[in-house]
Amino acid sequence: MASTVLVVTALEDVTADWVIAALNEREVPVVRVDPADIGTGLTFGARIEAGAPSWGGRLRTASREVELGEVAAVYYRRPTPYAARHQHLPPQQREFAAAEARHGLGGILNTLHGAVYVNHPAAVTRADFKPAQLQRFTELGLSIPPTLVTNDVEAAREFAAEHGPVIYKTFRGLPRDEDGHTGAIWAQRIDPETFDNSLAVTAHLFQAEIPKTGDVRVTVVGRRVFAQQITAPDGALDWRRGNWDDLIHAPITVPASIKAALHSYLASFGLVFGCFDFALTGDGDAPEHWTAIECNSNGQWGWLPDAPTITEAFADILSRKEAGPR
Repeated sequence: MASTVLVVTALEDVTADWVIAALNEREVPVVRVDPADIGTGLTFGARIEAGAPSWGGRLRTASREVELGEVAAVYYRRPTPYAARHQHLPPQQREFAAAEARHGLGGILNTLHGAVYVNHPAAVTRADFKPAQLQRFTELGLSIPPTLVTNDVEAAREFAAEHGPVIYKTFRGLPRDEDGHTGAIWAQRIDPETFDNSLAVTAHLFQAEIPKTGDVRVTVVGRRVFAQQITAPDGALDWRRGNWDDLIHAPITVPASIKAALHSYLASFGLVFGCFDFALTGDGDAPEHWTAIECNSNGQWGWLPDAPTITEAFADILSRKEAGPR
C-alpha cells in the first residue's frame, strides 16, 4: 500500500518544515521536492500505456528518490515558479522551457493516482477568485459586506454614496519587481472624491466597511476547525499591515452553523484545507455576528498560537489518519 508523502514546496518554507517534522515523528516516509529544481538536481521518468491505471516511474532529487506509485498524499505548499529555473535563457526559450516543465512534470505531480492532495493545485486555482468566494459564501447563507467589482467611475461613486464608508482591496498581491521583491496593498478606506477615470484601467474591489468589533482567522483542516480572534493594538483596519508579533490572539468558539458552512465551502471547491477571515460585529456568540471576508486556500497559519495542533491535523490528513477528498 502506498505510504509516502510528497511535499511540494520551495527550499525555505518553515510551515512545511513543521509538518515534515510531525510526519517524521510518526515514521511516515516523506520526500520533499521543488519542481522548479528540474534539471540535474531533479530528474524524473514517468510512463503510462493502455491498460495501466496510472503513471509509473521514479522521481529523483539530490537526496531522495520516490516511486510515483508509492505516493499516498501530496502536501502542495508554495513551490518556486518554474520560470525561476530558466532565468538564464532568452525570453522565448525561458517561457517555452517553463511551460513544458509545468505541463510535463507538473502534469505528472498533479495526477498521482489515489493520492490525497492538500490542496490540489487545480482546486486552489478554482477557489482563488474573490468574486467566486463571495458568491459561494452567500449561497451558503453567510453574511458578506456589500461589494462592488468595477472599472466604472460612476458605478464606484454610486456605490460609495449608498454604502459609505467604503474600503478598497486588491484581488492579488503586488507582483515581483525587477529585484525579485514582492509587496502588498492593504485594505484601506477610500475617499470617493479621489475617484476619477483612471479606474477604467483595471478592475477594482470596493466593499462597505463593516463596523467590526474584531477579526477572526478560522483554519479548517479536514473536519477540524481552529479559530483565533485577532486584535491589533493600534486598531488597524487591516491587522496584516502591522507587526504580527504585537497582535493579540484569543481562542473563540465558531457557531455550529458557521462551521457547517465552512465545511460545505471547502467541499464545493474540492479543498481539504482553508484559512477563512471573518469580521465580527458582536461578541461572536451568534452567527449573525460573523461576516465572511475571504478564504485563502493556501493560507499561512504557522504564526498562530494553535499552530502545533494545526500541524498535527495536517499530519493526520497526510498520513491517512483522517480521510480527505482526492
